[in-house]
Amino acid sequence: MARSKKQKMVHCPPLHSSYKAAGIMRSTLQRLPLALDEYEAIRLADYLGLDHAEAAMEMEISRSTFSRLIEKARKIIAQFLIEGKELYIEGGNIHFRDNVICCQNCGYMFKISIATSMTECPECNSKNLLSLAGGFGHGRCCVNNNQKKEAIMPRRDGTGPNGLGPGTGRQMGYAAERNGNPGGGRGLGRGGGRGRNDGGALGTGGFCVCAKCGEKVPHQQGVKCTTLKCPKCGNTLVRDELLNK
Repeated sequence: MARSKKQKMVHCPPLHSSYKAAGIMRSTLQRLPLALDEYEAIRLADYLGLDHAEAAMEMEISRSTFSRLIEKARKIIAQFLIEGKELYIEGGNIHFRDNVICCQNCGYMFKISIATSMTECPECNSKNLLSLAGGFGHGRCCVNNNQKKEAIMPRRDGTGPNGLGPGTGRQMGYAAERNGNPGGGRGLGRGGGRGRNDGGALGTGGFCVCAKCGEKVPHQQGVKCTTLKCPKCGNTLVRDELLNK
């Protein structure tokens, strides 16, 4: 049985879904598809300038998967530029974090969380709104996906729920040092079960660091560094522990 493909995270839907060479009728052009995850790879690596490790964290995939994804996306972009085909963006096994809403009356565009529902334009109060995520067939599925993640990681700090172990595991203890020699006593520990994230938390302290300019901001418990931007250069921040690995 084939393993299901991992769903990749895309920050928000693209503002445009089709591109073509000027002066040529669209109906005469061959169509060239670019998946939404391939679009996101181009945005992160080539537009924002993130390295593969940072971009992979943003999309919640492995670095090797991202490297394959960006290589494929660049080949598609090159084919579009050289051969003059129509490039259209659609498909891909993804979920959006945020959404872009466009007012059909005044043209005002604004970004909101994918879980937020907007019924009125904040500029002209029109109710004639267009959801760009909805145009790609997304919305409720992305909300449900984010809710499942919150159930798995309720504190949003990289740790899962408490384990199901009885809390009676044995661990090595050390008696107080006496006469200059460390003690070697064996003590009883209160072993807790491993969380659903397999104990992979980075801790609640530390800093969020900009890989470009080195700016540091204190890490806020429950807030991913990769959701923050550098106050100096606007680059996406990462945990300092990851940069020092």
